[in-house]
Amino acid sequence: MHIIVCAKQVPDAKDVRLDPRTNTLSREGVESIMNPYDRHALEEAVVIKEKLGGTVTVLSMGPPQAEAMLREAIACGADAGVLVSDRAFAGADTWATSYTLAKAIQSLAPADLILCGKQAIDGDTAQVGPGLACRLNLPYATCVQKTRDVSASSIEVERMMDDGFDVLRLPLPALLTVVKDINEPRVASLKGKMKAKKAKCTVLSAADIEADAQHIGLAGSPTQVVRVFSPEARGDRKIFTGSVQEQVAQLVDSLRPYL
Repeated sequence: MHIIVCAKQVPDAKDVRLDPRTNTLSREGVESIMNPYDRHALEEAVVIKEKLGGTVTVLSMGPPQAEAMLREAIACGADAGVLVSDRAFAGADTWATSYTLAKAIQSLAPADLILCGKQAIDGDTAQVGPGLACRLNLPYATCVQKTRDVSASSIEVERMMDDGFDVLRLPLPALLTVVKDINEPRVASLKGKMKAKKAKCTVLSAADIEADAQHIGLAGSPTQVVRVFSPEARGDRKIFTGSVQEQVAQLVDSLRPYL
């Protein structure tokens, strides 16, 4: 079984801050990490490989430094890392990103299962996984909290819902996006770290995956982030006291001028 895990390198959430000059996320001096949801996707892929055999390939679109994240994935049980990196990919939104990843996957060995994290913590859109499945014309399930049964031809999963969970069986190949409840990611072993140090990650350009220039990067992105900003603190706060009835009356009096 060949499992592809899509992973993204993101800034560590605890260090994220805004550049007041550019109104964009400041990445200077901020540690980059593997997207936490993707780490759970990687762990699930390795667990399935250990049960059924096969290989796990970790795929990422990003700058050259994202190769460090791929080596970390290899240290945790992946067999290979593929980095799709090209200046032409800069400015890609989720639409262009899903197109690029789809083209990259089509250039690799056929996958039986594709695993993604539910969302990336820097964008929080949760759009790339489903978008990728649609581009590849694959059945998919989002917010998977457990894989119940996996065979060479199908997979049964629990999909988290607001009031419980659904049980779904999908034919393979398929794509899943996973939540953090699905497992507890392992820590890289010394043997894994040694393997990762010697591993050679594959780097693919836009030309290598035969991507159409009109569908990648800024040119292929129908949406663009114009500005990112922190909401200004409001100083006109009021605290109501007294009984519930008295507080309601005070609230109504406060709102009356705006009605």
